[in-house]
Amino acid sequence: MSQLQHDIEQFLYHKAALCDARDWDAYLELFTEDSEFHVPQWDSEYEYTTDPRRGMSLIYYSNRSGLEDRVFRLRTGKSAASNPLPRTLHQVSNVRISEQAQQGTLEVKAGWHTLYTRLGLSEQFYGQVTYTLVPAGDSWKISRKHVVLFNDVINSVLDFYHL
Repeated sequence: MSQLQHDIEQFLYHKAALCDARDWDAYLELFTEDSEFHVPQWDSEYEYTTDPRRGMSLIYYSNRSGLEDRVFRLRTGKSAASNPLPRTLHQVSNVRISEQAQQGTLEVKAGWHTLYTRLGLSEQFYGQVTYTLVPAGDSWKISRKHVVLFNDVINSVLDFYHL
């Protein structure tokens, strides 16, 4: 295993652990100010929307302020659908890295699986994710997170902390 592969996997595991621990400040710091967060909606059995400005999305934030707003709502209790917050366990697998034309920028694809429990009900979400990572000191920041959710049925609220 290359050092880069190891470092990226550790970065993704750290991100998952921060979300599970609800360490929202540290979690938000992993994203650039202009980071895009997109969860497209499925158009058919095998095709999903690709342009969040022209098609439907389950979640779309054009920059980090969308995530910051969600965290504000969670902290202040203004998100009734997320009260109480679930207990989550994020798992990351099959991490694949490719370098981009822009110096130092990486495209990282991975599988993900989130188990959660809320009000006595246990459920799961799973799918694939593509990150665009940019160098930030001796680590990385997320400038884009594109999540493809494979669940056909969503029995509860869907929020960033599930993904």
